[in-house]
Amino acid sequence: MNQNDMRQRLMVALDMPNTAEALAASEQLAGHVGWFKVGLRLFVAEGAPLVRTLLKKHQVFLDLKFHDIPNTVAQAIESAGSLGVQMTNVHASGGRTMLQRAAEAAADFPEMKLIAVTVLTSDALPAEEAQEKAVARALLAQDAGLHGVVCSVHEVQAIKQACGADFLTVTPGIRWGNQDVQDQKRIADPTFAIESGSDYLVVGRPIIQAQQPRDAADEAVRMMQAAVCASHGAL
Repeated sequence: MNQNDMRQRLMVALDMPNTAEALAASEQLAGHVGWFKVGLRLFVAEGAPLVRTLLKKHQVFLDLKFHDIPNTVAQAIESAGSLGVQMTNVHASGGRTMLQRAAEAAADFPEMKLIAVTVLTSDALPAEEAQEKAVARALLAQDAGLHGVVCSVHEVQAIKQACGADFLTVTPGIRWGNQDVQDQKRIADPTFAIESGSDYLVVGRPIIQAQQPRDAADEAVRMMQAAVCASHGAL
């Protein structure tokens, strides 16, 4: 697996206040990462027009964590699919019916992956409790027809064992070196994430706020690639 393949597994969170800053960051990092994540802060400020602009050149994960009555969530998923985003998410804690309705709505957009948030990486749960809850919610999401989940790196192996290798795991809380962990609790570096089986790594401030964002992104990709090479060498 080459470095370009690893870049396609790296998502950068555009956690910034406006279109100008978001587009500047996306242009700077184009070719160095595979995806850009638009979350609540940026979407509330700039909305669908920004997403459409990003989609002209990039893959977008619309990270709004929908959690409402089933009909409302299904309609929101339809809107996300109509925008053309390649990935969006809901909260697994919304329950089986909500997840099923979301999956039914997403089925009309075969190019879009629908994933469910299990346990937030800012939640300082004991490791055993976090894993138990994440696996239970992953199984619920899979049964409802979703493509995967958002989870911390520390729950990936257990989720893969329970749901199978093809069930997607998207992992935020990625830090390395001496980076500030901010409000994240259950964190890991890119090497550990890949070794654990993470399909996509979400990185925000460690890249966006770096003095040289491209260099930070490239460093993450090198760590991801080294983990793959090491695992192949161990076979």
